[in-house]
Amino acid sequence: MKKDILNIVEAQRSFFRSGATLDISFRIGMLKRLQSAITKWEKPLADAMWRDLHKSYEEAYLTELSIVKAEVKKHIKNLKSWAKPKHKSTPIKMFPSRSQIVSEPLGNTLIIAPWNYPVQLLINPLVGAISAGCTAILKPSPYVPTVSETICNMIADTFESNYVATIQGNRDVNQELLSYRFDLIFFTGSPSLGKLVMEAASKYLTPVVLELGGKSPCIVDKEADINTAAKRIAWGKTLNSGQTCIAPDYLLIHEDVKAKFIEAFIKSIKSLHGSDITKSKHYVRIVNDRSFERVKGYLADGDIVYGGRTNAEDRFIEPTLLETHINLWDGNADEKANSKKVLTEEIFGPVFPIITFKDRSEVVEYINNREKPLALYYFGKESDGTEIIKKTSSGGACINDTIMHIANENIPFGGVGNSGLGCYHGEESFKVFSHLRSVVTTGTWIDLPFRYMPYRMFALVKKIV
Repeated sequence: MKKDILNIVEAQRSFFRSGATLDISFRIGMLKRLQSAITKWEKPLADAMWRDLHKSYEEAYLTELSIVKAEVKKHIKNLKSWAKPKHKSTPIKMFPSRSQIVSEPLGNTLIIAPWNYPVQLLINPLVGAISAGCTAILKPSPYVPTVSETICNMIADTFESNYVATIQGNRDVNQELLSYRFDLIFFTGSPSLGKLVMEAASKYLTPVVLELGGKSPCIVDKEADINTAAKRIAWGKTLNSGQTCIAPDYLLIHEDVKAKFIEAFIKSIKSLHGSDITKSKHYVRIVNDRSFERVKGYLADGDIVYGGRTNAEDRFIEPTLLETHINLWDGNADEKANSKKVLTEEIFGPVFPIITFKDRSEVVEYINNREKPLALYYFGKESDGTEIIKKTSSGGACINDTIMHIANENIPFGGVGNSGLGCYHGEESFKVFSHLRSVVTTGTWIDLPFRYMPYRMFALVKKIV
C-alpha cells in the first residue's frame, strides 16, 4: 500500500507540473465529466447509502446528490469569470505601474471525508479542486464500505489516477497519506482528528481547510412560532438520525414555552416518520456498533421525556428528548452542564438534551462560555435572533430554521475556532484551492528617479507617499 500511495502521489505531482490543469477549458471539461459521472452513478451511490446507513433515496438525493449537482453546475457556469485576472487600482506613488490579482492552483491536494455524508463531503471539495486547477487524492471513510467502494469505482471510471485518485483504508492509511507533502489538505471530521491533521501538515507548512463540528445550540424563545419551530427542529435533528455536523445538538428553551414545545415536537416526529418510527424508510440508522453504544450512553445523563427506545441489532435509537434539569438562572448551571457527557461531547445522534432559560442574556453567556460551534439556530423574533448572532460566534447560523444554510451554494460554509478553519462552496471553493497572486507590472517608457538613492527631492516624495 505504501508503494501504491507513493506512486500515485508522484504521478500527480508530475501531472500537475506538466501544466495540463492550467487551461480553463481543461478544467471545465473535467467538471462536465464529473457532472456526467454523478448522473451515471446516481443509483449505485443511492443504493450504497441505503445499504450502509439506511438512508432513503429521497434523503440521499436532497442532502447529498442534489447539493453536489448544484455545486458542479455553478462552477461550470462561473469558472471563466472567477479565473479572470482581477485588475486593482494602483496608487500614484507607483506610477507607471498597474496591478492585478491572478488566481493560480495550489497544486496537489488531499481530501479526507467522513462517513455521515460520504458523497457530498468528498465530492463537493473535489469540485473546488478541479475548478481551481489542482490534482486530488480522495480518501473516503472506511465506516461506509459500500459507498466508499462505489465512489472509488466512479472516480476510476471518470478520471486518470494521475489527476484524481481514490485511496481506501483505515487510519493507518490516513497517517501514511499525511506523511507526504501536499499543497493543501482538506479535512472534514471531528475536532480531535482535525488537530492531528493540522499537526501533520505543520511539518511542511501545508495549508489546511478543517471542516469540523461541535455542539450547535438550538434556541427556542418565548415569541417563537412553536409549531413551525418544532417541525423544523425535529426535521433537522432526525435528518441522518442526527449524524450531521450541523445538527441541532442541544436545546435551549424559554421556560414559558417548554411544555408547549415538547408536545409540538412529539407531534412533529410522528408527522415526519409515522406513528412507529422503526418502520420509517426515511429514518437513518447509527453507522456502527461503537457509535450506537456511545450515543445510547447519553440516555443516562437525564430523564427521558420522549423516546428512548433502542435496538442494538438494527443500530436503532429513537429520537429522544432528554430533560437535564439545568436552568440557566441557577448559579450552578455551568457546573451541572460540565458534569454531563451529553452536554460536553458532540452527540452526533438523535438524543436531544433540554436546558431551560428565562432571559436571552443567559443564553448568550452559556454559549460564549463554550467552544465556538459550527452552527447556531434561533427561533423567535428576527430582531432578537440577529442580536444573539451579533453577541455570539459560530461557523454559520439560521434564524427560524435549521440546517438550510448548507444548501445555498452562493454563501460560504465553514467553521470558526474549534469548529473549523476555512470555508468553501461556490466561489469560496475555487478560492480555497487557489493562491491569489498579486502581480505588479511597471512600464519602462519612463523611470522616475525619486525612489532611487540618494532620494532626491525627498520632502516632495514624503508628501506623495
